Amino acid sequence: MGITVINPGLLTTIQDLGRYGYQKYGIIVSGAMDTYSLRLANLLVGNKEGEAALEITLMGPSLEIEKGTLLAITGGDLSPTINGESIPMWRPVYLHEKSILKFGACKSGCRSYLAVAGGYDVAEVMESKSTYLRAGIGGFQGRGLQKDDVLEFKSPREESLNIIENLSKKHSANFFSSTLWYLRKKSVIKDSQNIKIRVIRNRQFDQFSLDSKKQFLTCSFKISHQSDRMGYRLQGPAINLEKPLEMISEAVALGTIQVPPDGNPIILLADRQTVGGYPKIAQIATVDISKVVQSKPGDRISFEEISLEEAERLYIEREKYIQNLKIAITLRKC
Repeated sequence: MGITVINPGLLTTIQDLGRYGYQKYGIIVSGAMDTYSLRLANLLVGNKEGEAALEITLMGPSLEIEKGTLLAITGGDLSPTINGESIPMWRPVYLHEKSILKFGACKSGCRSYLAVAGGYDVAEVMESKSTYLRAGIGGFQGRGLQKDDVLEFKSPREESLNIIENLSKKHSANFFSSTLWYLRKKSVIKDSQNIKIRVIRNRQFDQFSLDSKKQFLTCSFKISHQSDRMGYRLQGPAINLEKPLEMISEAVALGTIQVPPDGNPIILLADRQTVGGYPKIAQIATVDISKVVQSKPGDRISFEEISLEEAERLYIEREKYIQNLKIAITLRKC
C-alpha cells in the first residue's frame, strides 16, 4: 500500500523525532516541529511514537491513498477531507476504498501530521528518516514532496492490525470508518493574538538591561514572516544588552531564544544551527514548543517566566499523560 502525491501543497516533508548524536559533526537535528502531535498521531495508528510521519505546513497536499490504509491526523486543523467529506482528526481512521485525501483552509494551528499504520518505507540516514532540506538528505530523496511522488508503507505492527480489524468491520455510509473516541487537542492555538509561552531564564538573561527584561516578560511580540523551520523571528520592543558583550559561540537547543544586535529575538526551532553566538535571554519550556510551532507568521506571542522546577514538573506531567494514552489506546475498542 502507499500514497501518490497529486498536489504537494506548500511544504510537505517526512519527519520523525530528529537526528541526534551528529551535531558535533555539524549535522542539525531536524525532525518534526511539533513532536507532541507527531507522537500522538503514531500512537493512534499503533506505531511506535517516534515513527516518521508527514509534516504538512499551512497549505496542505492532495494525496491518493490506497484502500485498507489506517491513518491519523493531528496538529493544526487544515480542513482535511476524504473524497470531499470532512474527516475527523485526533483519532484512528480506516479507509474502506481507495480515496483522495485533501487539505483545505487553515482553521487553526499551522502544521498537521499524517501518520499511517506501519509508517513510511524510506531509508534512515544517520539513524533518522527526518528530511534535512538544506543538505538534501533523509525523508523522501532529501526534499519536500512533489507531484507524482509515490510513498510506500511498511507492514503494520500487531497493535495496528488490532485497530484495523475492529474498524474494517464497522459499517459506514462514508468511504472511511473512525473510532468514537478521540484525543484532546492540547496544542491547538485558539487565540492568535494572545499566545502565552512559558520560559525560564537562559545564561545571559542578567546581561540585558532592566527595561529590556521587563519588556520581554510583559509585552507581546509578532511572529515575523521571515520565519521558517530554523527559527521564528519576533518583532516588538527592542531587547538590548546592558553593555556590549563579546561571546564565544556555545551550544543552543530547541526553544532557545537568542537576541541579535537588532534587538529582535529569535526562537530556535527544529532546523536550528548547532551552536550560536548571540546572547540567550530565555529558554522555552519543552511543553510549550508545540504552541510556538503551531503559531503562524502574524500571530502574537507573549512570555511568562516560570522556574526550572515548574518546567520539569510540566514535562513529567505530559510524559505521564502520553504513557497513559498508550495503555488506554491498547485497551479501547472502536
